[in-house]
Amino acid sequence: MLLHLREHDFASLDKLERHTGLSSSRLSAAVSILVKARLVERASSGKSNAGRRNNAFRINAGYGYVVGVDIGGSNLRIALADMNGTVLGKWSTSTKRTSSPGMVIKQIAEGVTFLLEHASVSRRSLLAVAGAPGITDGDAGVVVTTSYLKGWKDVPLRRLLESALRIPAAVENDVRMAAIGENWKGAARAVGNFVFLAIGTGIAAGVFANGRLIHGTDWTAGEVGYMHVPGAPEEAARRGAPGSLESVIGGDGIRKQWLRSRNGTGTEATRNLTATEIFEQARAGDLVAKGVLNRSAKLLAYAVYNISLVLNCRLFILGGGVGMSTPLRDATQRFLEKYREPVQAKLMVSSLGQDAQLVGAIRLALSKADHEAV
Repeated sequence: MLLHLREHDFASLDKLERHTGLSSSRLSAAVSILVKARLVERASSGKSNAGRRNNAFRINAGYGYVVGVDIGGSNLRIALADMNGTVLGKWSTSTKRTSSPGMVIKQIAEGVTFLLEHASVSRRSLLAVAGAPGITDGDAGVVVTTSYLKGWKDVPLRRLLESALRIPAAVENDVRMAAIGENWKGAARAVGNFVFLAIGTGIAAGVFANGRLIHGTDWTAGEVGYMHVPGAPEEAARRGAPGSLESVIGGDGIRKQWLRSRNGTGTEATRNLTATEIFEQARAGDLVAKGVLNRSAKLLAYAVYNISLVLNCRLFILGGGVGMSTPLRDATQRFLEKYREPVQAKLMVSSLGQDAQLVGAIRLALSKADHEAV
């Protein structure tokens, strides 16, 4: 019920009852427990139009606070939020020279201390923390591996966070956290079936099916960078090397396409363009860049269509530094227009942008705090 109160405003218990599907007696009992625990408070002591006491309730935002963590290959970002998910402050630092698990944990502790002090929040009121990079085993609280942080193999991140911060911690894959964020406050808000497709250096997906986040047997569901589609390399992926699809339309793959297409010609500035800059060149009329864009969009369209067939999913949210390119989105959607049966896939660019993972981490930390509190 805390989830419902956090997601919606209800003018009365009657409306909350209809939304949750709980009986009147069960709802009243639940509200009573939450009010006694101070997790929920009465929204108003005024009178309704009929002269009756207003019986609307809301989350007690000041009951406690949570921390969301986004651990990237270049930067560490942390946000402090209240129990409504309202962000009170953000903190960031570089991880380029401090990427070992021990050093990152130390940075997280420093960032949390900074945020608490600047928000005038007591450490005792901190309830939970959530975040993780790479492939994670959420049940065990372990980061199995990540390609962009050195030394991160079978790291017991949950235990390390709980030891450093003395609060419960939740661990989840970064792309799935972004999907959680989009489902909570972004382009897929309240959508039960969608795919968040993150395209940066690599490619991965966070999948919601029937309202549930999919993890898979070995916690590797969504590793779509390994997909084989027409036009991508046929060779099997080697350990530690990019998968077939991401070797072509990940950020590095797109740059390699660009350099091969130019046969080493052009100025140093044009040779060093990033993937998104290449796509902007295509929009500006550069014929070589258009060729790279069209090939990338075509392969991405194949992947999206195949995923939509397996999941019977229409909505795909594009995120990541490359995925949020408007030219890539538009070109891919044009290719997808040919593939309408049995379902027409729709592409949208992430509305949360680079904050998607951080928003998802806050949402996960709130769930952890709710669970611990009740």
